[in-house]
Amino acid sequence: MKRRSISDGAGAGQGGGTETRDSGVKARGGPQQRRIFVLDTNVLMHDPTSIFRFEEHDIYLPMIVLEELDANKKGLSEASRNVRQVSRFLDELMRDAKKEAIDAGLPLPSGYSGNHGKKPSSGRLYFQTRQLSSALPDYLPGGGSDNAILSQVLALQALHGDARVTLVSKDINLRIKAAIVGVHAEDYYSDKTIEDADVLYTGHAPLPPDFWEQHSRDMRSWKDGERTFYTLTGPMVREWQPNEFVHQEGDAGIEAIVRSVDGETATVEITRDYRSERHSVWGITARNREQNFALNLLMDPAIDFVSILGPAGTGKTLLTLAAGLMQTLESNRFAEIIMTRVTIPLGEDIGFLPGTEEEKMEPWMGALMDNLEVLTQSQEGGNWGRAATNDLLRNRIRIRSLNFMRGRTFLNRFIILDEAQNLTPKQMKALVTRAGPGTKLACLGNIAQIDTPYLTETTSGLTYVVNRFRGWPHAGHITLVRGERSRLADHASEIL
Repeated sequence: MKRRSISDGAGAGQGGGTETRDSGVKARGGPQQRRIFVLDTNVLMHDPTSIFRFEEHDIYLPMIVLEELDANKKGLSEASRNVRQVSRFLDELMRDAKKEAIDAGLPLPSGYSGNHGKKPSSGRLYFQTRQLSSALPDYLPGGGSDNAILSQVLALQALHGDARVTLVSKDINLRIKAAIVGVHAEDYYSDKTIEDADVLYTGHAPLPPDFWEQHSRDMRSWKDGERTFYTLTGPMVREWQPNEFVHQEGDAGIEAIVRSVDGETATVEITRDYRSERHSVWGITARNREQNFALNLLMDPAIDFVSILGPAGTGKTLLTLAAGLMQTLESNRFAEIIMTRVTIPLGEDIGFLPGTEEEKMEPWMGALMDNLEVLTQSQEGGNWGRAATNDLLRNRIRIRSLNFMRGRTFLNRFIILDEAQNLTPKQMKALVTRAGPGTKLACLGNIAQIDTPYLTETTSGLTYVVNRFRGWPHAGHITLVRGERSRLADHASEIL
């Protein structure tokens, strides 16, 4: 069986990602070299299923890691819940196992279903069952847990000279120290949705100048009310995704959304132009092409899940709120709008907040109030009329905390999840599965502004859902590029 290796830079535990590298690490003139991965505590706290993510390679857990897991098992935080789940996994693996079996390594279950189609784990799990003597270099001061783990890895390297021993840690400083003392260390990459955030799906694709020459031979068109459809056939169609936007500049240009793809044949629909006042959404018109695409997704009743990425000032919240108000108050498609976000402060925390759940969330919903001012400033009736309109809108908008979402089901609601880049994939799944019949969910965020520890652009829950929902007929995504706040904000984004 050909074994996969991650020593060439793919990172530890890459089996759970989107790519699999099969280059292999082979001893010179012999079979593939054995791999032993030593897991740091923060890896298990970050992903409790990490012990199943290393395919055919062996895993080693030092005793200091078990001690740190025991010290962090209490509490209601996400990390504490993950620690308790790790303990349950280990308890199941060790059930009815005798001392001799533990010393020989416990076989990891090959039937674990959390690897999303990747190779099942077939290695062994080893615990520290005896004292391993290893002298740390004199230039490494102190005796903390990090140094204890480094000591164990150095001892394993000396004991298993025929194997490649790798320390897997989310702690950058520990990886730096490991490199200094001669220990091979890697980050934990199995939770990566994509290899590079730069290749994240944007939701739209430009058409080349010669597109119509290659794809107009068997083209046919028809109308359904105000909607215009085209059926195109050609080689480029194979790369398209359902609900992806295609566009071409010029006098004969086109802006369309892909409705279905079957091999080299696709059906596209001409998008509605929300840049004109005639098609304004709650008084808001799109200012650029990407905003027009976003409004097409938000106003489409056939799309249940919309993800919008973009830097600050690109109009994510304003467009989504305008679309929600239009469909809640004008067409009565939704009963109410629910807004929520992760409560992570930009600076020092201001402490506990008084009041009800909605009152506690109000300081975090400044974006809601700012955008409501924009949406009501054109209302007639002066200050009194705007105040009455604000009261009416607030009665149809509910502010909810993510902390109380578990177990709930939302029916016929327009849910707006702001700052979604700060959610982990597990939290994102818990929220998206709250949607009941008739509910539409819009996830907004900027993956360049992540405040949650251990989350990166490639491991964020927002990146996760963009990649996972890609190709589903009832989901759409768009990445906004141009800021539309002011010339001051645009210039600051460029130079600061």
